[in-house]
Amino acid sequence: MVYLTIFSLSFLAATILPFSSEIGLASLLTLDTYNNVLLMIFVSCGNILGSCINWLLGNYSRGFESKKWFPFNKKNLLKASNWFEKYGKWSLLLSWVPIVGDPITFIAGTMKTKFKTFIMLVSISKISRYLVILILFKV
Repeated sequence: MVYLTIFSLSFLAATILPFSSEIGLASLLTLDTYNNVLLMIFVSCGNILGSCINWLLGNYSRGFESKKWFPFNKKNLLKASNWFEKYGKWSLLLSWVPIVGDPITFIAGTMKTKFKTFIMLVSISKISRYLVILILFKV
């Protein structure tokens, strides 16, 4: 049950919802009760999957820019798109950063970044962050 909980927490943390998967993982690591490898797998998969949802939302949202209910205006999307064009796909390596990481994954979708490239860079980013937390709390 704990593994599904950390998966869900990390999944939600990868969206715009204000959750912290890092604190959840660190808390579980300090307990020395759970398998660290399984914790890493579940927290990483949940967070990566959440980022994939952001990419999908971005990828399929471009047709809704002119709708009143759409949460982003054209000016903000243009600004974010210009930023992404400037720094390119490599900015996805910052997808682990709180607050800015989730919008980067959304904009990558709007910019039609290839999913294979997206998943590779986001996975490197997210897993590396959790490895650092593992090292900090287990060494």
